[in-house]
Amino acid sequence: MTAANLNTKVGAASRPTSVDQKGFREFAWPPVWTVALARLLPYFLPSPESTSMLRITLPLLVALLAAMTAVPAAAFDGIRVTLLGTGGPWPSVERFGPSTLVEAGDQVLLFDCGRGSMQRLAQTGIPLRDITAVFLTSLAPGRVNGCADLWRARKPAADADPLSVWGPAGSIDLVNRYNESTGYSAPSDVLDAHEISENIAYQTADVTVTAIVADYPPVAQAYGYRVDYGGRAMVLSGDTRYSENMIRAARGVNVFIHEVAAANPATLESSAQIRAAVTTHTSPEEAGKVFRAARPYLAVYSPQLLFGITESELLRRTRRTYNGSLEMGYDLMVIEVQNEVQIRSAPSTRRDAQ
Repeated sequence: MTAANLNTKVGAASRPTSVDQKGFREFAWPPVWTVALARLLPYFLPSPESTSMLRITLPLLVALLAAMTAVPAAAFDGIRVTLLGTGGPWPSVERFGPSTLVEAGDQVLLFDCGRGSMQRLAQTGIPLRDITAVFLTSLAPGRVNGCADLWRARKPAADADPLSVWGPAGSIDLVNRYNESTGYSAPSDVLDAHEISENIAYQTADVTVTAIVADYPPVAQAYGYRVDYGGRAMVLSGDTRYSENMIRAARGVNVFIHEVAAANPATLESSAQIRAAVTTHTSPEEAGKVFRAARPYLAVYSPQLLFGITESELLRRTRRTYNGSLEMGYDLMVIEVQNEVQIRSAPSTRRDAQ
């Protein structure tokens, strides 16, 4: 399975979902009785010439009634994951910096604010005031260098509650430094910062977010996160090397989003910086072992740190250790988890339709 498959179902087969590309609004098919009536009624009408006009117009009227009585499909009820950024800290118009949006119940959760995350959020059409919490996997620059843009843009939303920011040690200082640079008071009426440890980090009546200690030597603390809602679950790893913690937390989840890093031999030989980067992340072979042990319904690579190798080579190396469902993540990929897992190029329903 590859990322080229759009609107793909990873699960039981059923009629493909209808997607309106303008508004991404899903509708049910017109009622069957109206279609049948439109076809059968003319045969029960008298046939004199005086009724010929009625025989022509009545089916059209019934068809119009069918269109008018079409009703919106059931609101989305599951976990929806949108990959906002699937690349590294370097400039790329195809892959922005790491950032993932998770919609679960009435919660809209943003994980990391990499380079360009504000632009990707704008493309989703989700109002900034709808974001209920931000979770930082680490304070590495590539994970937080878009935070100020988000916090600054959210300030004019006067009707929005303070935005909760959850992250490792140093997150409160990060928010306070932002407040000082902008002249806001601390604690701010815009941001509500919290520092976490491994355990449940955030919980509402229906949604639970659990922090998972990751293994990422360049920073003092790094976390992955697990989101549970309605008997469904997803995990994202953040930056990490091979981690037994991540495997335990992700075992049997619907979707497991994991980072990966790889470089060709010549690049590794010539660049000490790239060698250091690759050794502090997860190789394709190691990621395959993680997926094989965790056995998620669907595994997804994001972000991808690739130095001189192709996606096909990345997949080939992963297949040495893992043969399950695997997707290459790309910016604005949408993964919806309800009774089945679906991969889309756009949401099946907009939040304003729910």
